[in-house]
Amino acid sequence: MSNDLEEIEQAIQILPRPEVERLREWIENYIEDQSEVSDEFAARIERGKEDIAKGNSRVREPDEL
Repeated sequence: MSNDLEEIEQAIQILPRPEVERLREWIENYIEDQSEVSDEFAARIERGKEDIAKGNSRVREPDEL
C-alpha cells in the first residue's frame, strides 16, 4: 500500500495546477461523503430547514466599519 501511495504522490507532482485543484476538490467531497452524520445532527438540519421554510429565521447583518 505504501508503494501505491508513493506512486500517487509522484503522479500528482507532475499534474498541472488546475488538475491538482480538481483532485483536491474531489478528495474533499469524497471524504465528506464518507463521513457519518449523526441522527441528532441530521434532525437539527431538518428542523433548521423547516424553520427557514416557515420564515422563522433571522439574518445577521455585519457590523458597519
